[in-house]
Amino acid sequence: MSEIIRYSDAELEEFRQLIQKKLDKARDEYEQLKASINNMDGNDVMDTSPIFKVFEEGANTLLKEETGRLAQRQMKFIENLEAALVRIENKTYGICRETGKLIPKERLRAVPHATLSIEAKNIKS
Repeated sequence: MSEIIRYSDAELEEFRQLIQKKLDKARDEYEQLKASINNMDGNDVMDTSPIFKVFEEGANTLLKEETGRLAQRQMKFIENLEAALVRIENKTYGICRETGKLIPKERLRAVPHATLSIEAKNIKS
């Protein structure tokens, strides 16, 4: 009996739908983060005391930096999901890039952009 070397077209379609849902949600969250960053300048503190203004500006800067980091992580997640869709189109999705074996469906459902099996990930760690 030969070992299965790739997922069937039906299985790939199931993963494509899962990834597309996650991608749509990730893009919405990214847009919200971008809008949040752009709207942070709208709260003017010109009419408050100078001491409060310094605290407010410092807190605003920290919040903007954190939101920027979240937006960067979200963009990386989006790029990983898009790359997974390309692998589905190429019919290479779900194949571990280290071992060449199929990544278990359970792992792909949990981390749909995974390119390493748990076995390979543990070896790399």
